[in-house]
Amino acid sequence: QLQLVESGGGFVQPGGSLTLSCSASGFFVLDQYAIGWFRQAPGKEREAMSCIAMTGSPKYSDSVRGRFTTRRDTTKNTVYLEMNSLNPEDTGTYYCAGRHTSFCPRDFLFSRWGQGIQVTVSS
Repeated sequence: QLQLVESGGGFVQPGGSLTLSCSASGFFVLDQYAIGWFRQAPGKEREAMSCIAMTGSPKYSDSVRGRFTTRRDTTKNTVYLEMNSLNPEDTGTYYCAGRHTSFCPRDFLFSRWGQGIQVTVSS
């Protein structure tokens, strides 16, 4: 079954950029999965940020649209989240998640989750 591991987190100054990776492993075909990125800031609920799937264009939340870009490399079984113009409100634990579907689900419910990785934006 699908297993996901995030990498690429760390510390960045406001206005900077960071790219997260979500590496998939296990007995699966990545093309058959929608992959979402989520963020949980301290003391706040988990927030959906993006989704990419084989059908349709990537989806983004209002808070990250125009600053974040998600893309997939099926040859590497990896989905990326490229984050630009970062600000302190982007600080949090970032998760990628998968769901066996060819399109981004409207309910943003995902069944497989990575362990999360920390991103800190501060001067």
